[in-house]
Amino acid sequence: MVSVSPHAVRIRARGGEGGGNDTITGGTFPLAPAPKKALRRSLTVTSAALTALALLSPAALAAPDPSTSPSASPSATPPASMSTVGGARLGKPGTQVELAGGAPVLPKDLTARSWIVADAESGDVLAAHNAHWRLAPASTLKMLFADTLLPKWPKTTKHKVEVSDLAGIGSGSSLVGVKEEETYTVHDLWLGVFLRSGNDAVHVLSAMNGGVEQTVADMNAHAEELQALDTHAVSPDGYDMPGQVSSAYDLTLFARSGLQKKDFREYASTVRAKFPGETKKDKKGKTTRKPFEIQNTNRLLAGDYDVDVYPGIAGVKNGNTTNAGATFTGVAERDGRVLLVTVMNPAKDEHNEVYKETARLFDWGFEAAGKVRPVGQLVAPRSAAQASPSAEASGEAGGTGKGAGGTKPVAGAPAADGSGGVGVAAGIAAGVLVLLAGGAFLINRKWPLPDLVRRRTRP
Repeated sequence: MVSVSPHAVRIRARGGEGGGNDTITGGTFPLAPAPKKALRRSLTVTSAALTALALLSPAALAAPDPSTSPSASPSATPPASMSTVGGARLGKPGTQVELAGGAPVLPKDLTARSWIVADAESGDVLAAHNAHWRLAPASTLKMLFADTLLPKWPKTTKHKVEVSDLAGIGSGSSLVGVKEEETYTVHDLWLGVFLRSGNDAVHVLSAMNGGVEQTVADMNAHAEELQALDTHAVSPDGYDMPGQVSSAYDLTLFARSGLQKKDFREYASTVRAKFPGETKKDKKGKTTRKPFEIQNTNRLLAGDYDVDVYPGIAGVKNGNTTNAGATFTGVAERDGRVLLVTVMNPAKDEHNEVYKETARLFDWGFEAAGKVRPVGQLVAPRSAAQASPSAEASGEAGGTGKGAGGTKPVAGAPAADGSGGVGVAAGIAAGVLVLLAGGAFLINRKWPLPDLVRRRTRP
């Protein structure tokens, strides 16, 4: 039985951002059973090796200007020549993989136009298919939005929503249920962005940042810093717009960069949380504002009737529009290895197909790790290439929390704000992904890896 909040109902329309496969926001949805075992580890990686990855992508390998590319669905044939950022093979059309002895073959039932499997720590691209094909990104572009804006305000910052803040939201957009003249914390708004892919929350945060135009400019500047040169943002929320494009390679860079931030990890891996409702006044003049539950539309994280929670999953972001089809970037850990997988626009028209193909690629990647030769690299940001390899990271870039050494969050346990699930556990990437701090990719601390998901049963 689905309990629907009156405060947030989405109406789908062609060209609208779906943010997943749900048609209702603000409701209570059943959760799929989660994995039984916790995966724990921590590691230390020297900065020199990771900084060296940045040298694999000099400015001479920059991609052509993506602003000239339409966001409408392209032909079924990728360009004969694409960007070579991260390696020459990534610029070739078709599937790129180099199997060594004992390596499993790739899944045969992959229909996505573009996908990539990469090691989140080393940056090795284990396999890819049209990795640099510029396609409409849908709400996966919100990873760039979040990575750009998250450091700007403390979680506790409050904002009263003005009518103008919600102007320009595209028809059919996914909404979390933000109401004008109501006050929200930045924490509330980010939950709306990550869990419900709320374009209303995106527009409010953009207004706080000086408006949509300024926010888009900031996003494009940040994409360039990350060497995500296939990307051209036109809307901050991923809504279909002419000229708005990204690629599986770039979306994976956004996820890897975002996961350096404690808050990003928390939001991306939170299964469900409470969102402030609308203030109401009863007959006696007493005002109340009851929250309602929202759940993450990432089906590998929250589960669905035909998709199980993926073991070790901890985010990241999904999307769905008319032009983009279904898109998804995920991060998962198994046996001490962390992989990033991005899948864009499966041709197979089945419910949750983007998650099913992602899960198959995760399975392949974990089995193939160490048995394949990399076909490319996830490059480091431009600033990392210019930094000294011996630079010391002083903390966590963009996060609001203190260093997590000695902090042992419990997954599935409610946080102080009532949110719950994988993410409140500070996530997988806390212990295993590189830090973007001090101008370089560094790992100089160890974080505990908590239970990623506590076993749940369906109602």
